[in-house]
Order: sequence, then C-alpha cells, then structure tokens
Amino acid sequence: MLIKISLIKFINPISTKILMEELEQNQNPTLLTRLKSFILESRRVFRITKKPTKEEFKAIVKVSSIGIAIIGIIGFIIQITWRLVS
Repeated sequence: MLIKISLIKFINPISTKILMEELEQNQNPTLLTRLKSFILESRRVFRITKKPTKEEFKAIVKVSSIGIAIIGIIGFIIQITWRLVS
C-alpha cells in the first residue's frame, strides 16, 4: 500500500508542492525524499526546455568557440610571460 502511495506521488503534479512542504518541515530529509525531490525537479526542467533551432545552435557554437579561443589565448600569453620572466 505504501509503495502505491509513493508511486502516485511521483505521477501526480501536485505532489511537487507537497514534497517541497515536507522538505521544508523536515530539517533532516531522508535520502528517498531528496531523491524524489530531485526527480520531480528534473521532470519540471525537461518539460520547460526545448530543442534549439539551427540558428540558435549555430550561435551557441560560435559563442562557445570564441570563449574557448579567448581562454586559450590568455593561457598562452600567461605561459609565454612566465617563461620570459623565469
């Protein structure tokens, strides 16, 4: 019976609110309670997110590439400076 109630909590979207209230009231939540909370929050995030369009993906790739290049250049400059100073 207890297992059925737990499964119903996983399926029911209202259970997120109930579980959060339980977590707030309980100062030392059990591992199972924390796991349930993580799963419910993860489900919520996956429902909100969407697949990026081609344009969005290209922009993400460009920005990431530029960031990696800048970090690499800064590291290279620091290494050259360090070798010249030593």
